[in-house]
Amino acid sequence: MADDHPDPNIQADLPWPLTGADGLRAELWAAYADPSRGHHGTRHLVEVLTRLDELAAAGTAFDRTPVVLAAWFHDAVYDGERDAEERSATWAEQALPAVADPATVAEVVRLVRLTEHHRPEPGDANGYALSDADLSILAADRERYDEYVAAVRTEYAHLPDDVFAMGRADVLRALTDAPELFCTPHGRAQWEDAARANVARELSELTASL
Repeated sequence: MADDHPDPNIQADLPWPLTGADGLRAELWAAYADPSRGHHGTRHLVEVLTRLDELAAAGTAFDRTPVVLAAWFHDAVYDGERDAEERSATWAEQALPAVADPATVAEVVRLVRLTEHHRPEPGDANGYALSDADLSILAADRERYDEYVAAVRTEYAHLPDDVFAMGRADVLRALTDAPELFCTPHGRAQWEDAARANVARELSELTASL
């Protein structure tokens, strides 16, 4: 599915915690706006940042500057190939020292790497917030969820259907094998049940196709 938010002016309305780094924000937006992207485009970035605001409004505690920056960087590189999270983290590692303090840079890089598996350690408030915001798409209504699934498939169009189905099923099982998909109280209360229902339906469809 084509990205629903290609307008570059949208970026100016999104949370961006750095002063004097608008050029970097524009570079990141351009990366997400690449027309070859499916799910991991500007719509996804907007949704993750919106969910972070929702978590904060619900009383979820996290360090806003590194978590928001990590949201901007977490899929900065995405091409359907391996190590996209690591390459995104490397971009942050290289770009941020000119505009952020070393502790912030280190935390952003750590959080971006965490999104490869979405398994924050107990007590990792920043990791909880970013992971939950990133996974919140799993709890979307049926129409949006089906759009998401179709968009993910376009990013792996180079894979045969059976190979994609097996890989996708493995990813979904790894997520739902955890006792809880979401780490924050708000995420568990608002998104857990809907996400598990969506994933169960998708897994059923995937396994039926194999």
